[in-house]
Amino acid sequence: MSKEKSIYSKDVILVMIAAFLFMSSTMFMNPLVNGYAKSLGATSAFAGLITGIMTIAAMFLRPIAGNLADRFSKYSLSFIGGILIVAGVIGYIFTPSSSWLLLFRVINGVGYVLCTVCMATWIADLVPRSHVGEAMGLYGLMNALAMALSPAISINLYHVIGYRNAIWLSVCFAASMVIIIQFVGNHSLPVKIDRPDRGKRSFKLIQKDAIPVAILTTLFALPYFTTQADIVTYAEQRHLHIAVGFYFLIYSVVLLLIRLFLKRYFDTVPFGPWFWLSTITTAFYIMMNAIMQNNWQMALAAGGMAFGYGVIYSVNQSTALLLAPVDEQGLANATFYLGLDIGMAFGPILSGLVDSYLPISWFYPIELVILPLAILVYLTNRKKLNNAINNH
Repeated sequence: MSKEKSIYSKDVILVMIAAFLFMSSTMFMNPLVNGYAKSLGATSAFAGLITGIMTIAAMFLRPIAGNLADRFSKYSLSFIGGILIVAGVIGYIFTPSSSWLLLFRVINGVGYVLCTVCMATWIADLVPRSHVGEAMGLYGLMNALAMALSPAISINLYHVIGYRNAIWLSVCFAASMVIIIQFVGNHSLPVKIDRPDRGKRSFKLIQKDAIPVAILTTLFALPYFTTQADIVTYAEQRHLHIAVGFYFLIYSVVLLLIRLFLKRYFDTVPFGPWFWLSTITTAFYIMMNAIMQNNWQMALAAGGMAFGYGVIYSVNQSTALLLAPVDEQGLANATFYLGLDIGMAFGPILSGLVDSYLPISWFYPIELVILPLAILVYLTNRKKLNNAINNH
């Protein structure tokens, strides 16, 4: 990797913008899919399947996308992914029924998986290994901003102009991403390394060195995605008079400040201090969610989440990349995202079970059980995780 490469090069900036756009397109649709499916005649159960099929598909497709990312140029795969997203979202607009909507959701999902794995790997290829932490922090920030802003826009827009008209904005996001990557000079061709221990390249489901990181990603993602899915209904069940719609906006603002002020440290501070910071602040925001009664306490909970989940997200992603060989970066990214998918899928499922069988006062405190598990995973792998920063 050439030392002259700057993290702020034209190519890096363009791929960052493209990442924001494809993520905005996907996140724009997430709050609308369930209601749109029902408006097309779907039952509640089928609408739920349509909403969740993208995450289910992602779990199976991540390893395939990871292997492809290590064999083909990241530009080509991101281009194909972008075209599939555009096709899927246009399909939403013209679909005659909810059954067709399911098909277009799967097409959208395949494009989304290709883009998430390939673009993160593309960014990592465009910067020196010594700046992967900072790059993943900025990439994660693009994702976080898209996840905070895009759903808010879509919810407000469809009320005014209807589902089909609103979805055109999602098409524009995805189409803009496809156009922007045409101007990226470095297409990130696959790295070929001859090693004595390596015979003919075989298909791998996961990158073994990234497994501890994927497990930690799942554990920290569980309370995050529980909150994302259920914070509104949780506030209603507890009869809280808070501006719950600002929860993730506050989270995004705090995360933006964290990543701007700490970006240089992501490449110099080993895994351990970040892990303990995130563990302590995760305990803090879980308990603040449990006891909050007013907007100030809600703001503290959201800020705590930015430190607890927002920091460890980027650190985990850069650590997965640094632990893996250079020719398995795509697979390492796919393994990281697989951990994220599991947290995204099972967080709301587990919280639904808790809500069904336990009093609402237990909804958040019971999630503290993830922390001893995370500490156990970290202590078992601490030498490898802390040494990752030296692997460049």
